[in-house]
Amino acid sequence: MVHTTASQTVVSLIIAVKTAILVLGGLITYFSLKAYRRTGERSLRALGVGFGIVTFGALVAGILDAILGVSFAVGVLVDAALTLLGFAVITYSLYSD
Repeated sequence: MVHTTASQTVVSLIIAVKTAILVLGGLITYFSLKAYRRTGERSLRALGVGFGIVTFGALVAGILDAILGVSFAVGVLVDAALTLLGFAVITYSLYSD
């Protein structure tokens, strides 16, 4: 796979989508943890942590690519690995008591 330089439009769209992921993921994390504090349900805590990990992955990938200049492929790999981990925690939250 060959990586070519993205146009400014594509870069702007990536930034907009990643920002939306951070905002919405942050809200889901906040409300899940707020519900956990109110109810004490451990599954809600795990749900919040899982969404937090997914959201953190989007943030780290953006920082690696835009600020630190790490290759696009490494940023995608880090994002995918944290998404996988977050989804594993979310899956656990759905099956825990």
